[in-house]
Amino acid sequence: MITTLCEAPDSIVLEPGQSLRTAVDAGAWLQLAEGRARVVSPPGWLGERVFMTETLLGEGDVHCVPQGGWIEVSAITPVHLRVHAPVRAARATAPAEEVRPVMRFVRLLTGW
Repeated sequence: MITTLCEAPDSIVLEPGQSLRTAVDAGAWLQLAEGRARVVSPPGWLGERVFMTETLLGEGDVHCVPQGGWIEVSAITPVHLRVHAPVRAARATAPAEEVRPVMRFVRLLTGW
């Protein structure tokens, strides 16, 4: 079963065989508190081809997402995963959606 969310929750719990697709900003990092999971990166370009990388995470592993976009997390065993937003110095006058460009794009697409 695959669940798709427009915004990643702070904490994710998945049972084996479950997957979650969610949008994250560049620099976000994932911390696997327990279990084993497979993370598929946002699509990227290499020459004229689209590619995605897979990373296997074990308990206690941390993974940084270098580019923003949609990721997929699939549970191999029961998983408890924490998603941490990238650390950015926000300008006092900048609206929240300017600070998180992927979420601004998702809001434009969904009218949310």
